[in-house]
Amino acid sequence: MKLIIAVIQPNRLSDVKEELFKANVGKMTVTNVIGCGQQGGYTESYRGNIVEINLLKKIRLEIAVNEEYVDTTVDAIIKGARSGSIGDGKIFILDLPRCIRIRTGEEGQEAVG
Repeated sequence: MKLIIAVIQPNRLSDVKEELFKANVGKMTVTNVIGCGQQGGYTESYRGNIVEINLLKKIRLEIAVNEEYVDTTVDAIIKGARSGSIGDGKIFILDLPRCIRIRTGEEGQEAVG
């Protein structure tokens, strides 16, 4: 089992969800986050003062999958999120040693689904 964490542009969320659903991946957690990376930030004028904005709005997706869905899920995220511009995001793949479905008590692959 793996936990896939993707940080993407907010305007790409609907495209990523569409690609994930096409790949039969429908279970995910979506969070609004702020952060910075290679994209850096930008400056703007606020009441006559120059303000540097370096924490930008992003979307964080967390998707737990069984081994056979890792590549399919990653490919779907890339297909939906890639614009070719700096700031498209990152994908992190972590080992998921244990998963428990609270309602039924199922563990492991059955709990991930």
